Amino acid sequence: VQLVESGGGLVQAGGSLRLSCAASGGTFVNYAMGWFRQAPGKEREFVAAISRSGGGTNYSDVAKGRFVISRDSAKNTVYLQMSNLTPDDTAVYSCTATISADRSKFYSSTYDYDYWGQGTQVTVSS
Repeated sequence: VQLVESGGGLVQAGGSLRLSCAASGGTFVNYAMGWFRQAPGKEREFVAAISRSGGGTNYSDVAKGRFVISRDSAKNTVYLQMSNLTPDDTAVYSCTATISADRSKFYSSTYDYDYWGQGTQVTVSS
């Protein structure tokens, strides 16, 4: 499956962005999806995950209460709605996917995922 992110950009602190990840080349409903991010000089970190069914979600502590992950099977797209952004959210955000036999399972480790997008830059100014 190929993953293409969009929606990144420059935003002021306190603002919002919605990232999109369009999937192609695979059967979208077979994949659990996730978002990770990597800031300069830091390791890649988990942000949010969603199960195949969309009924199960998981968030990192920094994302809870501010970010919402969702998916639209009709559009083969997963979204990350980000609100109340801070400069610490500045990073390259990458979409990821893995085939999952369990429709309700989500994954939070980079080692669980097989497919990655190229990433989209999010920059939050103070």
